[in-house]
Amino acid sequence: MTADTRTINISDFAIQKQFKATCEVEADLKIRSVLCQPIYNSEQKIIGVAQMLNKGNKQTFTEQDENLFEAFAIFCGLGIHNTQMYENAMRLMAKQQVALDVLSYHATAQPEEVTKLKKLRVPSARNLKLYEFSFNDFDLSEDQTVQATLRMFIECDLIERFHIPYEVLCRWTLSVRKNYRPVIYHNWRHAFNVAQTMFSIIMTGKLRSVMTELEIFALIVACLCHDLDHRGTNNTFQVKTSSPLSLLYGTSTMEHHHFDHCIMILNSEGNNIFEFLSPEDYREAIRILESAILSTDLAIYFKKRSDFFKLVEKGENTWEAEEKRDLLRGMLMTACDVSAIAKPWSIQQRVAELVFSEFFEQGDMEREQLKEEPMAMMDRKKKDELPKMQVGFIDGICMPVYKNFAAFEPALGPLLDRVEHNRQEWKSLADRYEQAKLHRQQQVDKD
Repeated sequence: MTADTRTINISDFAIQKQFKATCEVEADLKIRSVLCQPIYNSEQKIIGVAQMLNKGNKQTFTEQDENLFEAFAIFCGLGIHNTQMYENAMRLMAKQQVALDVLSYHATAQPEEVTKLKKLRVPSARNLKLYEFSFNDFDLSEDQTVQATLRMFIECDLIERFHIPYEVLCRWTLSVRKNYRPVIYHNWRHAFNVAQTMFSIIMTGKLRSVMTELEIFALIVACLCHDLDHRGTNNTFQVKTSSPLSLLYGTSTMEHHHFDHCIMILNSEGNNIFEFLSPEDYREAIRILESAILSTDLAIYFKKRSDFFKLVEKGENTWEAEEKRDLLRGMLMTACDVSAIAKPWSIQQRVAELVFSEFFEQGDMEREQLKEEPMAMMDRKKKDELPKMQVGFIDGICMPVYKNFAAFEPALGPLLDRVEHNRQEWKSLADRYEQAKLHRQQQVDKD
């Protein structure tokens, strides 16, 4: 049909020339008469079309038919409008529920906390071992992780460069820490570790010359905020349980929530570390921040990684184009998010236990609440297969991104070396488990 806004009444479709049939519902169906009426919304904008074909007894549609059909179209418009209003109302209710949940659980940093932190002497980066790829947060107390966060901003010269009031940075850092729930793995310590890895990649891995100061600022912030208010369950669980978050966000559910929560903290009184950016830099920082946090959704990583790998493979050395820079930043976020796999073996083992403990808790909830069997990595009954699953995780997600970053910048090679070593350790454990399993089966068969 054309964009005609009036009622169309065609008595003999075969002889008219204004319209043509684009498809037939049934092979033997021939269009004789047509009555077509636009459907309007409350703003008198066309949102649809109602159409009737072939009046009975080979009759043509009359003026009375037109009047009745117009009333039907109005009814359709009201129905569509009400449906849209209901969906909007549901989204608003979901947003309100999420906001109330967040506000009831979290709080901004208290004045006395900020004053205390502001007065403390921040340890040196050398003492904190922040430049090392093998950094171990287990050696630090909770308060020391906050001080180490401040040290990263100091070492990158972000406070001076972007005129961040030190008190505001202290308050913001404490507020971010408070806005992480005490879940087993996706908590403040994980976010802090991701930020430290980004710091060491930029400083020790020689990527500082590739990134702008604003990018470094936004990426450190993104790492610290990328899992804000994580509930210890993944996107799939949110959808399956029809949580308010899943109703509020269509895709990348948790990642959108993390970003929105990050903005909420920035907009709260005394927490805006971007306050003195120029309007242009502010918009750019928020854009980088959003893209970086959303990039931690592995679905996005899988979607984009081949483009990055192709650029590295052909030896790309010009990264000025924003599309390429966004791709690079996204891959960096993934490398940092899974960086526990590139730690010394003792640390990697300990972190893996935390990750799977959280996964198993979700699996338990799926059994209890959804009455369904969880996938293997979430299934506590299959915990003995953890080494085998870790090998799969390394091969499918970690190894490709670290191989490409080692090719991109040789100074990042030690990260790849550690991943390869840890894979051998997990493979050895997996082989031992399989051998023991086979031996037990042989004993059963023998008996």
